[in-house]
Amino acid sequence: MQTRLADFIRDTPAGREADAILRACVHCGFCTATCPTYQLLGDELDGPRGRIYQIKELLEGAPVTAKTQLHLDRCLTCRSCETTCPSGVQYSRLLDIGRSVVADRVGRGAGARLRRSLLKQLLQTPWLFAPAYRLGQWLRPVLPARLAAMVLPRRAPGERPAAGRSRRMIALAGCVQPAMAPNINAAAARVLDALGISLIEAPRAGCCGALPFHLDDVEAARALARRNIDAWCPLLEAGAEAIVVTASGCGVHVRDYAHLLADDPDYAKRAARVVLLARDVSEIILAERQALLALLAGSPPVAAEAQRLAFHSPCTLQHGQGIRGVVEELLAAAGYRLTAVSDGHLCCGSAGTYSVLQPEIALRLRDNKLAALASGQPELIVTANIGCLAHLQAGTALPVRHWIEILDTRLAT
Repeated sequence: MQTRLADFIRDTPAGREADAILRACVHCGFCTATCPTYQLLGDELDGPRGRIYQIKELLEGAPVTAKTQLHLDRCLTCRSCETTCPSGVQYSRLLDIGRSVVADRVGRGAGARLRRSLLKQLLQTPWLFAPAYRLGQWLRPVLPARLAAMVLPRRAPGERPAAGRSRRMIALAGCVQPAMAPNINAAAARVLDALGISLIEAPRAGCCGALPFHLDDVEAARALARRNIDAWCPLLEAGAEAIVVTASGCGVHVRDYAHLLADDPDYAKRAARVVLLARDVSEIILAERQALLALLAGSPPVAAEAQRLAFHSPCTLQHGQGIRGVVEELLAAAGYRLTAVSDGHLCCGSAGTYSVLQPEIALRLRDNKLAALASGQPELIVTANIGCLAHLQAGTALPVRHWIEILDTRLAT
């Protein structure tokens, strides 16, 4: 694709990156076939190819309007198009650049700005979110059904093993997961402890930064990335082997730290090191597969009535991080039967705060996903991201769990 970028961006780092991405696109249209919003809305402007054209035009100096902003906002950033693209177009990077320009040129109304600011402050601030969520869980029995569905039932995390193993890894606690489902990281700690690895947390680390990044506040995202790097690096220097992430949405953002801080002379090298050591928990356990199989061999088989699981692979796992088939392999090794899920590459509609900001599209995508997940009549649904877990659970009576909880339960029998 030929480009003639406008003076305001041509010779900037963002402009050079955008130019390279645009030139890689051959506008073949393969991406539209796997785009969730294009499939729902049938509008070329709500598909990757149409959004690429819109971004190209605004970077070449065309007028930027609220209509452009709407079509870019509707993108889930699921990256399914990147998995499909035969030319390796880094669409999500281009989208970030386009959204930044639109935010500067068009802005947002007072109501939209307030809504985004409240979401950002509430969700990334544990001392605000945790008590608010606990109150919602306590009131859940008397809440209207629609509100109650948005709150996960409280589940005790169980005992967390002491950090006594010679091998140690760092767990990303995150922002909302400790309040919504503290059992996820606790389960990961128990599974890894059984494999001879202690999972520790850095007290000064917190939100990965994905929330503010996708709410137009890139500088806040950079500040959070720096804070996490400062918290993790001393532990890495002391011998921690990896940074383990149990929320795939956080994992894909941590893997972008090197890009996010590429122009920061004080953090660029450390960010690159963090990216090299960041791992989804499934990757860690896959590397210890033989030890896992030995543990499973000494435990009773899974009861027949509990064998059938439907796995929802989050976009941030399969498209963002390129991890496919790993969770399925581990669950099969543990004795579970995975039911078929049609269109497994499509997004469930959660996408961070997307389900709040674009509820109509998000709910349609969720209903489609739940229909696909339930078609094989599973006993429960498992996933790898807290956002997907909560979004799906709000629309079904089937239990939805993080897959690491299932493996934890299996090893405890």
